[in-house]
Amino acid sequence: MDSITRRRAAAYVCRSCIRRTYTQRHQRTYSSAVQPDIYDVVCVGGGPAGLSLLTALRASPVTSHLRIALVEAQDLSKIQSWKLPPDRFSNRCSSLTPSSALFLDKIGAWDHLARDRIQPYHEMQVWDGVSDARIEFNWAPDAAPSAGTTIAYMTENLNLTSGLLRRLAQLGGVSVFGNAKVENISFGEQTEAQDLREWPVVNLAGGKQLVARLLVGADGANSPVRSFAGIEARGWDYGRHGVVATLELQGQGWGGDQMKTAYQRFLPTGPVAMLPLPGNYSTLVWSTTPENASLLKRLPTKDFVALVNAAFQLSPADLEFMHTQSEGQAEEYSWRSEHTPFHSEIIPQAVTGVQEGTIASFPLKMRHADTYIGERVALVGDAAHTIHPLAGQGLNQGQGDVQSLANTIEYAVNHGQDIGGRLSLEPYLAERYTANHVLMGVCDKLHKLYSVGSGPIVSLRSLGLNAVNSLGPLKTFVMSQAAGHGTKVF
Repeated sequence: MDSITRRRAAAYVCRSCIRRTYTQRHQRTYSSAVQPDIYDVVCVGGGPAGLSLLTALRASPVTSHLRIALVEAQDLSKIQSWKLPPDRFSNRCSSLTPSSALFLDKIGAWDHLARDRIQPYHEMQVWDGVSDARIEFNWAPDAAPSAGTTIAYMTENLNLTSGLLRRLAQLGGVSVFGNAKVENISFGEQTEAQDLREWPVVNLAGGKQLVARLLVGADGANSPVRSFAGIEARGWDYGRHGVVATLELQGQGWGGDQMKTAYQRFLPTGPVAMLPLPGNYSTLVWSTTPENASLLKRLPTKDFVALVNAAFQLSPADLEFMHTQSEGQAEEYSWRSEHTPFHSEIIPQAVTGVQEGTIASFPLKMRHADTYIGERVALVGDAAHTIHPLAGQGLNQGQGDVQSLANTIEYAVNHGQDIGGRLSLEPYLAERYTANHVLMGVCDKLHKLYSVGSGPIVSLRSLGLNAVNSLGPLKTFVMSQAAGHGTKVF
């Protein structure tokens, strides 16, 4: 069996490596005490990006023969069997564009997700918390794309990862190392069989060694793979925290279960968004100061609910005052809402409760790697870039990376190229880097633009928001880009 494995691995070694092996065969060699396993692709990280990539490679007839390994620190068996009652939802949810959903369907993963926990939404209300200038993202009857009127699908991250794990188990052929700690990543050695001195070796706790023809870093913002490759990630912290929670609403939305709407209001401290889940539930993503986030997490439920309702209804000045109170926000909101005129159906239905244990926060930052590739290394998802959550595009960027890298590997295999060579990986970098950089720049500038609470900038941004809202073709184009329809600009 070992001889078969060696022949299979050698079949994909680049010609220069083979030549070096033969010319050095009679030179002095050495080998380690632990015999390493050689794989075509080793992916470190079992989140949505890593699992999607391996599923895509296994699902394609062109790449299904590749020897693949997955390394993940968590217990993947627990994630694969994850299940919650119908009236309970995880607080970490993501927005999947129709384009991302089509990719998941193409690789056979979409049907393995719990479909009753996926909520499409068809409209989005976005407005300026200072001036109340508003843009309504809804498809005109004659402008809806052939793919449908869905803007995005909301689902829990655990629903996505568990579905991908079930699809991967169905496909088989992946060596999974769960509950595995990566001790370090180094380069291989020269042996009598072959020279692996330029191949990455993932050293696991317990002594297991995985040699990678291509090492994929899907291991998050603090990526050990990126550090091994010597790739810098540059950016900045926003000085803001994202507060998340699972909310219970008064009803299923103004449009009922068949016409769900997402809401986002830009406040000087950061945007607050309420995104629909099945039934009368929604997920909250509120970007605010660390001090405000700390207050929100320690408030009693009734005061937390009052502040969330106030965030979509009251003025920034009212909200600022309510954040100075250590308690009593429910009574304060009740009094102030009676004296604040508003149109109820252009804001979310009232929040009536929050699911226990779902209020949490995390720091917001922007990071972009200098490159996504190195010799025998590729980065995807958060290992390559982290983005402000205001556009809900973080997971979709990762899915775009995965789709591009899978296509790049498939092309290399079809044309007899070394899948780990930098030259073979260049098309992936060319396709994804600029597109991601532009989107990250847009989100960063929007965050900074709407952080201004007064002055001429407020008037100018409000004028622009109203102009886009009144120009149907432009608004349709923006929606098509956000949903992944039509021609890509970058």
